[in-house]
Amino acid sequence: MNDPEKKDPPAPGRRDVLALMRTDLANERTLLAYGRTSLMVCASGLTLIKFFPEMMVARGIGWALTIISAVIGIIGMVRFEKLRKRMHQSDD
Repeated sequence: MNDPEKKDPPAPGRRDVLALMRTDLANERTLLAYGRTSLMVCASGLTLIKFFPEMMVARGIGWALTIISAVIGIIGMVRFEKLRKRMHQSDD
C-alpha cells in the first residue's frame, strides 16, 4: 500500500521554479556562446590585420570581421536582456 520508495511529485510551484532556473541557465549559456563567437571573429580579424598588413583585401576583411564581432556581441547581450526581462517580469 504505502511504498516507501515511491516519492511524491514536486509541488507545481517548485516545478515552475526549477523550469525557470533551467531556462535562466540556458540563457546564460547562450550569452556565453555569443561571447565566444564574438571573440573568435574579432581574433580572426585582428590576425588578418596583423599578419597581412600589405594586402589591402586582407586588411579590409580583417576590419570587417572586427566590426562584425562587435555586432555579434551586442546582439547577444540584447537577446540575453530581453529574455531575462521576459522571464522575470512576473516576479515584479
